[in-house]
Amino acid sequence: MATTESKVDLKTAPHRGDHSHAGRTNAAARAPRPQRPKPIIRGQDGTQWKDIYHYVLIAPWWQFILGLAAIYFALNAVFAGLFMLDPDGIANGRHGSFADAFFFSVQTLGTIGYGVLAPKTRYANIVVTVESFVSLLNLALATGLIFARFSRPFARVVFSNVAVIVPFEGVPTLMFRAANQRGNQILDANATVSFARQVTTAEGIVMRRFEELKLLRPRTPLFSLSWTMMHQIDAASPLYGADIDTLHDQQTEIIVLLSGMDETLSQTIYARHAYSPDDILFDRRFVDVLTSADTGRMVVNLHRFHDTQAWTPP
Repeated sequence: MATTESKVDLKTAPHRGDHSHAGRTNAAARAPRPQRPKPIIRGQDGTQWKDIYHYVLIAPWWQFILGLAAIYFALNAVFAGLFMLDPDGIANGRHGSFADAFFFSVQTLGTIGYGVLAPKTRYANIVVTVESFVSLLNLALATGLIFARFSRPFARVVFSNVAVIVPFEGVPTLMFRAANQRGNQILDANATVSFARQVTTAEGIVMRRFEELKLLRPRTPLFSLSWTMMHQIDAASPLYGADIDTLHDQQTEIIVLLSGMDETLSQTIYARHAYSPDDILFDRRFVDVLTSADTGRMVVNLHRFHDTQAWTPP
């Protein structure tokens, strides 16, 4: 077996191995890949400012909390400035004191009312009335946003860090697997696998093309433990006849989309993952992660979920 071969034909690779990947250790295979950065979109029509609700839902929690705090302090500063227009409008407050006006606004906005500071003039009472109404709106919006963030459904589905190509029923087969970390049932789970690559048309136009990789089992009525997805590389497969160099040159990706109904949330959840050519291992197979406990319950060992071992012909 020659070890200097630079090209790997996917039609025969499972039977002879890819020497560029054979030396990869399981620890390296488990190393998570950095997430792809979000694309930069230029030339928007200006309506992105109408989509603040979407940004609030996807923003990290630290940004969300900082945003709420900034709005809270800004509101109090604005109303403190309004109270300052009437320096003697707050009973027991120091004349012209912004600090007293600010803390009185905090008590009003939070409906605290310690009884020390109180509105004294008609103008101060009007400002308190307006601030009380703003407080109701602010509390309702903040409560709704926090609830929306907590109640947003998401999947705790983990995909194997690598995909493998080994013979299955005598045909080279692309395999990768997914596991439901919650352990509950995902009903009517569906998986769609797309093969994305950069192609040049006869007219010289460079475009991104997506082709479906048909799975042997694209749907499962119940997904609770582990699911190995398989695509046979036959003459009808977009991967047929490709080699590693071609996959790199065409900037290919294997994109997996999984959806299903979470029985606990009673909502549809989604998960996705992408494999690059460097994530494909040849002549390797996944180690078994399913065992049975003494009580008869199934056990999924996610510690070895990404591990592979050498495959040898029988």
